[in-house]
Amino acid sequence: MNNAIQLGPLLLPLTLLLVFASAGTGLFIGRQIGKRAGVNAENAESAIWAALVVGVLVARLAFVYEYSALYLAAPLSILDIRDGGWNATAGLLGMWLYGLHRARKTPMLRKPLGWAMGTGTALFAAGSILLALQPSRGLPMPELSFTSLEGAPVELRRFVGKPTVVNLWATWCPPCLREMPVLRAAQQRHAGDVNFVFLNQGEEARQVAQWLESRQLPLLNVLLDPKRQASASFQQQGYPTTLFFNADGELVATRLGELSAATLSEKLDRLIKR
Repeated sequence: MNNAIQLGPLLLPLTLLLVFASAGTGLFIGRQIGKRAGVNAENAESAIWAALVVGVLVARLAFVYEYSALYLAAPLSILDIRDGGWNATAGLLGMWLYGLHRARKTPMLRKPLGWAMGTGTALFAAGSILLALQPSRGLPMPELSFTSLEGAPVELRRFVGKPTVVNLWATWCPPCLREMPVLRAAQQRHAGDVNFVFLNQGEEARQVAQWLESRQLPLLNVLLDPKRQASASFQQQGYPTTLFFNADGELVATRLGELSAATLSEKLDRLIKR
């Protein structure tokens, strides 16, 4: 169920690695095709890189436009691409339109650009399908029991019946702390239709309660997982990790890393529509 690869202290999401692999492979293929066609290597690489940059910018701007109200409330958050807010379809379309424009202006670039974009797009599409079909999707919410801050046992499956967001976090994790106000606001906004469960990993009740009180974060469903059962069950090595379950208790999406108001809204829109 792990959706990331660990390299020393770094956890790299598979989706990010897929983007790098697709771009790198496309660049390599385009360069080789350009050499065979007698195209100047610098010209071919410059055109391919430009198409990639345009694709990335369009993907980000399209997502920002879709959730413009949330981003405009904090304009600098537009630049914080760590939130994972991208529109892949718009990005691919932007890349292809730019590539076709460059190829029409400079016919000798048609082959290297076409092969680069075609290879990268095919690899990205195939990888996205494989990630969507990974065995973790559709798995039922595990039968695990945790403890509330008041010391009462709470079964995780008691939340089945409504869409449920399970957040794995710890007080020592900076991105966990940054996204907590966003999750709190969403919990208040969706109080009637979505469960939010905050599973603290490996810390004591007193420490967690004091931390929440010091930051004035009155969260509901804060549960303690001192042995990190959830991390083991979901095969997650990094925090924050947010898991999205449908009303039937089936896992439909996982997000490794910090959520912004916009990226959380996107996930919730998809979750509620299921």
